[in-house]
Parts: sequence; C-alpha cells; structure tokens
Amino acid sequence: MGCPGLNTAVPSVKQKSFMKKIALLLAALIVSASSIAADNGGRVIKTGLFPQTKGMIVVAEGDYEPRGIGSYTLRVYAKNDPAYPYDEFLTGTIRPRNGTVESLKFADVDHDGNPEIIVTTRYVGSGNYVTVDAFRLRKKNLQLVTSIAGMDANKDAVQALKKKLGNNK
Repeated sequence: MGCPGLNTAVPSVKQKSFMKKIALLLAALIVSASSIAADNGGRVIKTGLFPQTKGMIVVAEGDYEPRGIGSYTLRVYAKNDPAYPYDEFLTGTIRPRNGTVESLKFADVDHDGNPEIIVTTRYVGSGNYVTVDAFRLRKKNLQLVTSIAGMDANKDAVQALKKKLGNNK
C-alpha cells in the first residue's frame, strides 16, 4: 500500500521517450553555448616579434565585444623559449577601437633609432578610414606616442605618423 498523495506510477514508454528528447535538447544547448563562449565571436588577434627585443607582441580585440567597436589589448612578452612565447608577460595596455584590428607593424616613426609598435584598426561600413596608434616600448614601459583617427585608409600609415610627429624624413 502506497503513501497518500505520493504518485508511484511508472512512466510510460511515451513519457520516457519524451524525457530522453528533453535531456538531449538540454545537452545540445549546453554544448552549443560552450562552443560559442570558446569561439569568442571570431575576434581578431595579430602577433609579431618586436625587432628590438625579439619578444612577442600580441594585439587582440576585446573579449566578447562587437566586431565593429570596443577595445583592443596590446600585450608584450619577453624573449623566451620559442616553444613558449607567451610565458613571460612584461607589460600591456587597453585602447578603445572604432572598427576591427587590421594590422600590427614596427617602424621608427620618431627617428630615435628604435622601432615603434604600430596598430591599425579599420572602420566598419565603407572601410575607407582607419585609426593608427604608435607605441614606444622601452624596457617594461609601453607608452602611446601618437594616434591618428579617421585617416584615409589608402594613405601610408608610417609616413602619416612621421609627418604628424614632424619627422617626415
């Protein structure tokens, strides 16, 4: 004899099949949500070896931000074992961005004999405009030297930065 109010009925075959479908649906939703989080929206990441130190430079669009606007990080790692180029973080910064990260370059735009780190972001929409940021790295100090926003994308970024700094050589 059962307890009053306690339903001890065994689920039917139809109910078991429905419960399995619900469980599979929940599992599929969890897996797809994990995949979306791991993919991170296809953000752009650029890397390069800094000529002066041979350390790794990483420029990455902000986590989970829209592709067309947000921020980017610029991270600097010390020269290390090539198998582990990201082991020794030195310094970094976060900058706003209007558009997507397009390129990472190195050039001496201030004519001090040392290359600067140049990050270019391209505006969304027509794609005809860019922002160019130049950074100076000295030991563990990363400093924004200058920036040009809304520049015609067809112009030479390095020459435009040199001109802005009065070093049009």
